[in-house]
Amino acid sequence: MTYRATRRARVIAGALGAGLLLPCVAAATPAAAATPQVSCTSGRAGLAAKLQKDITAALANRKGTIAVGLYDRATNTTCTLRGSTAFDSASVVKVTVLATLLWDAKKHNRYLTQREADLSKAMITKSDNAATSTLWRQLGMTKIKGFLAAAGMTQTKPGTNGYWGLTQITVQDEQKLLKLVTAKNSVLSDNSRAYILKLMGQVISSQRWGTPAGAPSTVSVHVKNGWLSRATHGWRVHSIGTFNGGGRDYMISVLTHGNSTMTYGVTTIQGIAKAIHKDLVPVTGSAGAQRYVPTNQPGEASVPVPPAGG
Repeated sequence: MTYRATRRARVIAGALGAGLLLPCVAAATPAAAATPQVSCTSGRAGLAAKLQKDITAALANRKGTIAVGLYDRATNTTCTLRGSTAFDSASVVKVTVLATLLWDAKKHNRYLTQREADLSKAMITKSDNAATSTLWRQLGMTKIKGFLAAAGMTQTKPGTNGYWGLTQITVQDEQKLLKLVTAKNSVLSDNSRAYILKLMGQVISSQRWGTPAGAPSTVSVHVKNGWLSRATHGWRVHSIGTFNGGGRDYMISVLTHGNSTMTYGVTTIQGIAKAIHKDLVPVTGSAGAQRYVPTNQPGEASVPVPPAGG
């Protein structure tokens, strides 16, 4: 061994003996995976920190996997938690089905037929599964994938063999969809966007749970929810909503699975929603009571899934 190599070996040995290299060794050891934290940014001073604190508090001690998306145009505020985590869509995908139908009609320069309009209304306002299956078959995979590409919803994977409720969705893509529905763009016409919002605003009371919880009376509420129970991941419970009026324009997506019951998932979503609405639209005085309170008996249509093991 050369003098230089010998000297270098002695230096390293001395450093090891003194513990000088231990921090580097420790840093190289993978740390235990940390629980993902909600991340917020905002154009309004202090709002991001407040939302991050309050959403985190709402998540405390809630079991299951929870993904959150928030975007408020008025304050350029965004919050994200597990934005790219995939979930079985359940009935939330019905907004995508309607958007695809309207996108395709626009491409062919036509209005919806009365039959299509009737099916669309049943699909969104009552979460009718048979109507959804009819429209899903009519559109076919090529048109559905075509819309997803046009919308930039690259993380959404349509369910196969007609099982639209097993479409894989993410908070990131649901927020992209809601942004398209709520602002002028080249994918959906203004009439199409207004039609989607109209139907989401007419959802029956038993299905208006979730993201509308705690919304102030000064905003209009548009919502679509979904739930599904399977052997793995327990109950999937989801809610997407848009809220506008009184100078406000924001959208919330909350996707969950691993819930012990549907009600448990609903409670989780509504706790998050209440925190967001309170921070974005504070109300004081007598107006403080003017917050939306969903039904205490939430309902949804259970989507068709393959038999166990299928």
